[in-house]
Formats: sequence, structure tokens, C-alpha cells
Amino acid sequence: MGGYEMLVRGEPMRAKYRDSWSKPQPMPPNTRTKIAWEMPDISHVFLHGHRIMLQIQSSWFPLVDRNPQKFVNIYKATDSDFQKAVERVYFGSRISVHRLR
Repeated sequence: MGGYEMLVRGEPMRAKYRDSWSKPQPMPPNTRTKIAWEMPDISHVFLHGHRIMLQIQSSWFPLVDRNPQKFVNIYKATDSDFQKAVERVYFGSRISVHRLR
């Protein structure tokens, strides 16, 4: 089964809620921004030799509503509000994984 990939966990989170669920904030353009996100209710064991893939995406459409890529009310967005997405993962970014012994 070499090359087999399986979605273990999918947890969409809009970056505008990175600091508060009640007070959304726009992402500052072309700036490193900390996003601390903990995946809830997850406990998987990966055997030696297995690899974990993390995907950072701007949209999961059609599973989640369309993302206009700008700070607007998504439910009132018009077609002209939607623009091309650009994602950057900067040097020094990290992912923390708890290791069980």
C-alpha cells in the first residue's frame, strides 16, 4: 500500500478567528501571523515509518462555504468579492506533536 493516503482528521478553522471566536480579525497582508490551533478529540498512534501530512488550504469548498479571501461578511459576499488565494508558510513555522512513550 505504498503511497496510500487517508484523511485521519479534518478540522476547518477560519484564520479570522485565530485569536477569538467572538471578535474576528483580518489577517494582515504579507506578515507573519501566529495561529495556534489544537485539534480537538484526537488520539492516533502511528507506527514507525508512517508519515503525517498537514495541508493548509484557503477553502474546502464545497464541504465548507466558499472563502472570499478577504475580510467581508461571507454570507453577503457578491461574486466580485471573491479573489485568488495565496497561502504562505514562512521559515520558522512549526507543528507540535505530542509523543506518547
